[in-house]
Amino acid sequence: MSLYPEIEPYDHGMLDVGDGNRVYWEVCGNPLGKPAVVLHGGPGSGCTPGFRRYFDPDAFRIVLLDQRGSGRSTPHASDPATDMSVNTTKHLLADLELLRRHLRVERWLVWGVSWGSALGLRYAQTYPDRVSELVLTGLATGSQAEVDLLTRGLGRVFPEAFAAFRGGVPEGERDGDLAAAYLRLLESPDAAVRDRAARAWTDWETAIAMAAPRSVARYEDPVFRAGFARTVTHYFSRGHWLGDDGVVLRDAGALRGIPGVVVQGSLDFGNLLGVPWRLQRGWGDGELVVVDDAGHDAGASGVVGALVAATDGFRPG
Repeated sequence: MSLYPEIEPYDHGMLDVGDGNRVYWEVCGNPLGKPAVVLHGGPGSGCTPGFRRYFDPDAFRIVLLDQRGSGRSTPHASDPATDMSVNTTKHLLADLELLRRHLRVERWLVWGVSWGSALGLRYAQTYPDRVSELVLTGLATGSQAEVDLLTRGLGRVFPEAFAAFRGGVPEGERDGDLAAAYLRLLESPDAAVRDRAARAWTDWETAIAMAAPRSVARYEDPVFRAGFARTVTHYFSRGHWLGDDGVVLRDAGALRGIPGVVVQGSLDFGNLLGVPWRLQRGWGDGELVVVDDAGHDAGASGVVGALVAATDGFRPG
């Protein structure tokens, strides 16, 4: 099963969400179709046109948005003057509700990738009556264990890349919180310091991604690189602004009654912590589909087929 053909939005706009932020949104597919919203990863990656293609355009009204500080939303996190204190999970959840009401959607299917899966889960736990189904891939829950794995634990698997990553921060900070150390560099008044830190961070992301080159080519864009690295470290160093470590998995029971599918590559690093299976047990109404020989990449062929099958399975009628 392959992606649907490329399509263009029939509507788009910039939603004023407060705090000086305007969030880019677009809608494509069938204006009378079943609403679905796409939550991108990162945090800070922004949406890409390819996300539109996981849905039958005749059956779905597909909503994409760039979360605060990313993509076409303003102000962008790459700008040192951007106030990141108003970019938290609480703000992103409120933005989703504001957009839902703006588009006059009663309930929508929530589709999330990587960080977007964590955000989607927390949204569904907070607003269960607004979620018809969940389709998630590259599962994440925003826990400290996941952050520790990504910023230090995988160093045992990629020792050479980790040595370079660890060496990108001051010597006295190399055995501490690497995300926080990088955030301090990424918010330096010196543009050269910021760019070196952003490059070092995205080089590490590239090393551990196990994704196709197309997935990491955007790291060559200095604006994307700076905004992405700043946003990721802003979230990683503060518990993803969830308020309570491990809360997404502990509150999995709040998802009961919401059908869903989790598509997970067998080589995804999240599997090392047992996250997909722990979520499935607590959720009860979520189906876990494991794709052999795939990693943390929504564009891998087997993952694509499983995701399209999942959204097809939730088509109306």
